[in-house]
Amino acid sequence: MATADVLDKASLESQIAEAPSPISPARKALSEAFKAHADAFKTGADIRELVMARALTVDRVLSLLWQRYPFSQSGDIALVAVGGYGRGELHPHSDIDLLILTRDRVRPEWQEDLTAFITLLWDLKLDIGHSVRSIDESKAAARDDVTILTNLLETRTIAGPDSLRAVLSEQVYSDEVSDDRAYFIAKREEQRQRHEKYGDTEYNLEPNIKGSPGGLRDIQTIGWITKRHFGLESIADLTRFSILTEEEYQIILGGENFLWRLRYGLQLIADRNENRLLFDHQRALAEMLGYRDKGKRLGVEIMMQEYYRTVLALAELADVILQYYDEAILGSDKDEDIRPLNKRFQVRNRYIEAINNQVFAYAPYALMEIFVLMAQNPEIRGIRATTIRSLRAHRHLIDDAFRSDLAVTTLFMELLRTPHALDQTLSFMKKYNVLGRYLPEFGQIIGQMQYDLFHIFTVDAHTLRVIRNMVQMRSEEALTNFPLASRLIHRLPKLENLYIAGLYHDIAKGRGGDHSELGAEEAISFCERHHLSQRDTQLVAWLVENHLLMSMTAQRKDISDPDIIHAFARAVPSQVHLDYLYVLTVCDISATNPKLWNTWRASLLRQLYIEAKRALRRGTETPVDRNEWIQATQSEAREILLAQNITDDQINAIWDVMDEDYFLQDSTVDIAWQTAAIIRHGNNPDPLVMIRDTRGGPSDGYSQIVIYMKDRAALFAATTAVLEQLNLNIVDARISSSEGPYSISAYVVLDEKGQPLGKDPARKERVRERLIEELDDPEDYPDIIQRRTPRQLKHFSFPTQVTFSNDTVNQRTVMEVITPDRPGLLARVGRILLDHGVRLTNAKIATLGERVEDVFFVTDDHGAPLSDPTTCQDLQDDLCRQLDENVGV
Repeated sequence: MATADVLDKASLESQIAEAPSPISPARKALSEAFKAHADAFKTGADIRELVMARALTVDRVLSLLWQRYPFSQSGDIALVAVGGYGRGELHPHSDIDLLILTRDRVRPEWQEDLTAFITLLWDLKLDIGHSVRSIDESKAAARDDVTILTNLLETRTIAGPDSLRAVLSEQVYSDEVSDDRAYFIAKREEQRQRHEKYGDTEYNLEPNIKGSPGGLRDIQTIGWITKRHFGLESIADLTRFSILTEEEYQIILGGENFLWRLRYGLQLIADRNENRLLFDHQRALAEMLGYRDKGKRLGVEIMMQEYYRTVLALAELADVILQYYDEAILGSDKDEDIRPLNKRFQVRNRYIEAINNQVFAYAPYALMEIFVLMAQNPEIRGIRATTIRSLRAHRHLIDDAFRSDLAVTTLFMELLRTPHALDQTLSFMKKYNVLGRYLPEFGQIIGQMQYDLFHIFTVDAHTLRVIRNMVQMRSEEALTNFPLASRLIHRLPKLENLYIAGLYHDIAKGRGGDHSELGAEEAISFCERHHLSQRDTQLVAWLVENHLLMSMTAQRKDISDPDIIHAFARAVPSQVHLDYLYVLTVCDISATNPKLWNTWRASLLRQLYIEAKRALRRGTETPVDRNEWIQATQSEAREILLAQNITDDQINAIWDVMDEDYFLQDSTVDIAWQTAAIIRHGNNPDPLVMIRDTRGGPSDGYSQIVIYMKDRAALFAATTAVLEQLNLNIVDARISSSEGPYSISAYVVLDEKGQPLGKDPARKERVRERLIEELDDPEDYPDIIQRRTPRQLKHFSFPTQVTFSNDTVNQRTVMEVITPDRPGLLARVGRILLDHGVRLTNAKIATLGERVEDVFFVTDDHGAPLSDPTTCQDLQDDLCRQLDENVGV
């Protein structure tokens, strides 16, 4: 092993003997050897050789240090490597676990030298953990702690007599310490808790190479149980017992090699014992391992897709092997409960199994049938290990002929129409590589990630979460969390059309081009192959092609503008299309990122749905007249105010100086509430700050902050700075000017958890008092808040983009700003607009992970759209320069 020979043991031995202290030559030798290993890694050296070479290098140094002490000549004490190091594996910053093992006890004459030896270990600056125990003490510790027991299953003698380790191993493997059953139950529970810790998914955005499902710990768990049950030294030996096929062993070996390369490189880059693939290191690691960008796909995305696919395959194998152990170790004393399903399948102890291993060979359609049976029999927990093996051996039969077979397509449609947890069945199909083969277009997106903080799941994981949301939308809980969508889903004519749209809405991501249009083409092919009617095919294709229409309209356009509502309604063919689209949109947004779905987005979608529904009933050929809309709004609001004994003269005094847009922006209830408060405020010189929660339903509440005060140029920048200091998330802003000296500005805010402020009245009052205090004096508005940008955001820097377009109907300019998120952003934008003499009338705030996509509606000083190209260019240049200067601060 060439990489292991970089350390000259004889030379180091003489240096240690001659030096006053052995630490300096030992550390130098280790440093040179480790650097040589790192250089070899970067040039593509065999990872197994490197991992074992590092362990051997440390062995040699520790052995030489051990030999300096008189106790090394005794046959009653030994230095033993345990745990991962005991397996002979060592990554750049892995823990080096040592056991100083004695036959009986530590003799008094050893005490001082052992203390000196342990001090030397710490002086080496390695990640060393040690314990000093006799054989009996080790045995007792193993009996009490399964982690210690596991460490002692993997041991090597570094120095001293190997007979001590052999005696300990013999006793540790005995039933007196732990029998097979107890050990298996403990390790299985340990794995369950570990998987739960990582969300029980292989698809974490920053996965833990060691601990996540399908990671190195799963491979090690198989190894530990194998050692304890069979007394075997290696997983490879399982092939002799027909527990593991040669193909399966190669999958485990290849997967372990891949994960080792990731871990080795990660720890070199992080320069610490790091097992998490943090964003801080993903790009650098991809470059180190030779992953290069291909087309629009980043090298880091390609590396992560290989990671996800690798751990998915390893998790599948781990399930098979642990299920076998479950039957072999725990099931031997159970009564068999067998229930026939049909001529091909039966249920054994709640696991479905084929009647024989040739079922898939003589009836290939059974590759689909097995999942339909699982859907129809919810008591089935999974597929029996022997049948998984048979399924894996025959899934090559899933070819074009299989995909076009009427029996198969009929079964798949039956699966979609069966009332059950469809997402779970599809997850089983994906896990056993049936879904990706049956739908090759889905196979392409398995493990495909997008390197951002908005899409926190891979495309396939997101897709199945969308399906899960659709299934759960029919539950009692959804009626509370998603009241409108849960009512609508019961009215949809055919749920399978919704499921197909969910399956295909992101199917074309990563191919380049418009994924919505490409996905619609794929959806049409699916529908035709599965013999859907032309009407259903057109509906599904429309949903896939327009799956972003509703969310983009609600989040980026002014949906209080009747022209926006009319344009959206014209794009929707019918009320049925609108119902399907609303449910799909809610399920899609809430499956993209848990933080993305909040009460404000819920209220926007609900408002857009209601207004579009009215437009469709009215007929899209007869749009609403703006003046009629304004007059109707004023009439309704006036009735509310008159009922409160407010006179027409008082109302007119406020309304006559208001911009017409004010009566398009708010509900009649809000206008009445604000008008009444302004009248009651009278001539009070202090700013009027009104705060209240608004709820359209149990899950779509938000807090509205309305400020009425003398118009000041810096008001938007000052207000947003204060709100940020108060840790409030601004999701919408409207500034209504008037012909008089006053302006009314409204902000929609949520707290850190995406909730309105109503649950904390005291906080609401603090917000009101702070705004009055800070906004009272225009010369005293707060500096832009300076907070540290969160760690993850720093790794997604990109140049700011600013684009302009004119809204001729509303006589204003639309300015879109796409930039990395960071604290104080809105206040900075407000200040830049102020410096350029640009007035802000409205803002749509959208933070998508690390990416901000805000839309500002602006005018010049006279309330007209920006018409001078030089003004727009100067504003664009200044925004880009200042915002890019302040990324990551």
